[in-house]
Amino acid sequence: MKLLFNARVITLDPAHPAASAVLIDRDRILAVGEKEDLLGLAGGRLEQTDLHGAIVLPGLTDAHLHLQYYSLGLQKIDCETDTLEECLQRVAERARATQPGAWVLGHGWNQNPWHLSGNGFPSVSDLDAVAPNHPVYLTAKSLHASWANSVALKLAGVTASTPDPKDGKIQRDESGRPTGILLESAMGLVERCMPVPSTEALASAIEQAQATLWRMGLTGVHDFDRRDSFMALQTLDAQGRLKLRVNKNLPVDDVGHANALGLRTGFGNDMLWIGSVKAFMDGALGPRTAAMFQPYLNEPENRGILNMDAEQLFEHCRQAADVGLSMTVHAIGDRANHEVLDAFEQLRVYEREHGLPALRHRIEHVQVLHPDDAPRLARLNVVASMQPIHATSDMLIADRYWGERSALAYAWRTQLQHGAHLAFGSDAPVESPNPFLGLHAAVTRRGSDGTPGPEGWYPEQRLTLHEALAAYTRGAAYAANAEHRLGMLAPGYLADLIVLEQDPFICPPDDLLTMQSSATMVGGEWVWQSESL
Repeated sequence: MKLLFNARVITLDPAHPAASAVLIDRDRILAVGEKEDLLGLAGGRLEQTDLHGAIVLPGLTDAHLHLQYYSLGLQKIDCETDTLEECLQRVAERARATQPGAWVLGHGWNQNPWHLSGNGFPSVSDLDAVAPNHPVYLTAKSLHASWANSVALKLAGVTASTPDPKDGKIQRDESGRPTGILLESAMGLVERCMPVPSTEALASAIEQAQATLWRMGLTGVHDFDRRDSFMALQTLDAQGRLKLRVNKNLPVDDVGHANALGLRTGFGNDMLWIGSVKAFMDGALGPRTAAMFQPYLNEPENRGILNMDAEQLFEHCRQAADVGLSMTVHAIGDRANHEVLDAFEQLRVYEREHGLPALRHRIEHVQVLHPDDAPRLARLNVVASMQPIHATSDMLIADRYWGERSALAYAWRTQLQHGAHLAFGSDAPVESPNPFLGLHAAVTRRGSDGTPGPEGWYPEQRLTLHEALAAYTRGAAYAANAEHRLGMLAPGYLADLIVLEQDPFICPPDDLLTMQSSATMVGGEWVWQSESL
């Protein structure tokens, strides 16, 4: 057994919100309370740890993360730069260090702060100038656009005569030639000809990424990558190398296979279990492909890309519901969210009429809503899976492209007031998975530089720290059907916790930007400890 004492334990358990000690039996919490009381419950060998007044919180969960992309991304060029020139310099440096003909990969570019002329995007010629002898492929920060050079486009067979794929667009210049920018499903034209890492290589990348996530205070994630990620995670789990709890979501392309197998939400174990079927309703704000009711400001012909309507989505939902699989749907724009809610409303009727359980369906992002749709998530018991850091990253372009519609963008407080369940994440590698950056965004609605001012952006949507923490703990557990074992420090719950030297409840909010875990425990095992502990 382990006894952690002399701590300020914030349990997130409404029945017992604070304590000074935690007693752990193998991978579970036996009791929470005061040291003297817990000593009487301990039997056999007891390992005692004096935490010297440190803060103990439940382990945090990122409720929306792309584990494969994030883990492999740690090996790629960091393209999130202030200028186009700096990004190109990094590409040139990597190309010089890479064997000719080998792929040069990067992630994180965002054209919006680069203030480019023309269509506002970089071009194929920019990459050709710095890396003419390598195929170069760089994914945008949003993961809804990519930028390729001529060598990569040639390998993929993308030419002026290549048609746009369904739900995607090959950006072209005035002569019809590809500019190197691929939007949405068009990204797959290049990605399908890129080398694919082996299952073991991906497993190793994920295993290494775990250590980074532990230091950030994460003990669990909801993963939204596909088959390769699932295979690697199963490998790690079977070998006892998976030390991060993963709720694994399945792509909608595979809903027919899952139905045929009778696969259900929740199947698995305490480390790796099935979540929901993931569908995409639209694109993203950055490349202006999020589906909107009204056009983007100053783009009268552009209302984004709607991948399907409510009726088409319902058919996927019905197939999933028939075998007990919940649905989770990416929706950014107000029209996309509206169509998803219409499909979920139809799904709730279907569940009742066929005697099926009312599963925990989710919308991923809920980035901007029409005012009439704001109460519908709570009414339909749909989880609002949102990413606070998106608000502070996107607020300037949201104002630029959505204008007054931004009043219901990233509207966490509105969802809480209506009674919806909030689950918070990062969408990493779109943003950093560091949950303390998300907590800062949730309580301040300000960027790390203080933008747009002391009160924050649409400050009426700010949350208290306790509310935001609940979305990273209890809310994430609820969304993953794991609220009876995760999300709180309470008897019978899994012993997942983090130790902080600084008290986030009394420190200045900006201190959250540099906060990290001093020690992280998963299932009663210390997986990360700093030298200062």
